[in-house]
Amino acid sequence: MDYSDHVVAVTGGARGIGRAIAEGFKAKGAKVAIGDLNGAEETAAEIGALGMTLDVTDEAQIGKFLDQAEAQLGPVSVFVSNAGILRTDDPSWDAAGATDKEWQDSFEVNVMGAVRSARAVWPRMKPRGGGVFAIVASAAGLLGQIGASSYTATKHAAVSFAESLAITHGDEGLQVVCVCPQAVRTDMIGDSEDGGIAGADGIVEPSDVADALLASIENKHFLALPHPQVAQYEALRATERDRWIGGMRKFRRMMVGARGRPV
Repeated sequence: MDYSDHVVAVTGGARGIGRAIAEGFKAKGAKVAIGDLNGAEETAAEIGALGMTLDVTDEAQIGKFLDQAEAQLGPVSVFVSNAGILRTDDPSWDAAGATDKEWQDSFEVNVMGAVRSARAVWPRMKPRGGGVFAIVASAAGLLGQIGASSYTATKHAAVSFAESLAITHGDEGLQVVCVCPQAVRTDMIGDSEDGGIAGADGIVEPSDVADALLASIENKHFLALPHPQVAQYEALRATERDRWIGGMRKFRRMMVGARGRPV
């Protein structure tokens, strides 16, 4: 698909998955704007994009980001809500052990960052006939992430919000894509050599996630799954919940025994 007539905005676009998505759209001819807390201008200069410091917990900043992108590049037709954070549970592996602030931070970025972005961009897209809104969630939002209860819960909420957008605005021209990878070679997996439980099916590159997003847009698919096995796992979880939970307990015992800390 040729994106030469499109403007794409990406949050969390300075590094990792966000940068790869920005580069993927650039390679397809799009004009790209990236926003991030740190490094947006530097990355933008490197890849030939527009960069702006952006905190997705501040709705006014999202509006300014869109204003600047549309003033300099044109109407935004694709918005990628990629900014996200991972907060692990406390070292005792207590799922309720994360602090209120860690839970709130996760919710503000992983859920409300997408909500605020949609609230800002959809009123601009709708009069033009629609557009694409993509949320980079996680396989944790379909399955679960051992040792990261706030991440799991907020990524589930992000997936549900993406579904709500698709149901509510699909007939009005909004295409929604929800990206749900397992382990990706980014700073989020730190120095883990195998990606922990998320790496059970291998670690993919950020460019693989970008390719999955681009393919899902073109093929009109709601889910973008860089790890295709996730679809089968989600089906098993839905139909055999007790077996699923038992299997995850087994993985947790293995991880605690091997590392003694969340991954």
